[in-house]
Amino acid sequence: MSEELKGFIHRFVPGEEGGPDTTLLLLHGTGGNEEDLIPLGRELVPGAAILSPRGRVLEHGMPRFFRRLAEGVFDQEDLARRTRELADFVEAAVREYDLDPTKLVAVGYSNGANIAASLLLRRPGLLRAAVLFRAMVPFEPEEPVDLSGMPVFLAGGRMDQMIAPSDTERLAEILHNSGAELDLRWRNAGHPLTYEEVEEAKAWLSETLPRLSAGRL
Repeated sequence: MSEELKGFIHRFVPGEEGGPDTTLLLLHGTGGNEEDLIPLGRELVPGAAILSPRGRVLEHGMPRFFRRLAEGVFDQEDLARRTRELADFVEAAVREYDLDPTKLVAVGYSNGANIAASLLLRRPGLLRAAVLFRAMVPFEPEEPVDLSGMPVFLAGGRMDQMIAPSDTERLAEILHNSGAELDLRWRNAGHPLTYEEVEEAKAWLSETLPRLSAGRL
């Protein structure tokens, strides 16, 4: 096992025989771990392979994927470094578990959605699609990013007390301007996910993944 892979506590669940050829990269929120989003992943794409790492940063004992200086204020140097580490882990996992790199879809919630967005912007081509629940702008790209044709489902809560709607709108703008095939959904909800959003994401994936498999994206 490579050092990049050993650097992350993680769970890998092989896909079911005869199931979809998709691998879901599950990225938890603050205080979560590698087990938290597995039920969500199984609900979103039944039978898919699952790759679920635990964030390597601790904030008051709670795992995160990168440091923050205050609520909504990210340590940009740490974010850049942790994004590189996570990208290297994903590439190592693709080799170790013999995954199809063209069928890798990120599903992130909160802090996990933020680093998923950072992966999209810093390592274009690593992921083939993304579902971002409660994401905000991880950083402002200094140069144009090419995400042409990248399917992204972005779900925001109008009453989210942790993420201002304007911040989610700005992320949507960045992704759209980068060429992503963006589907932005809003709910009159707070930071926790709602059943309706999960169902919307599941329906979106059921439409997106066949096109991905057929090479029409």
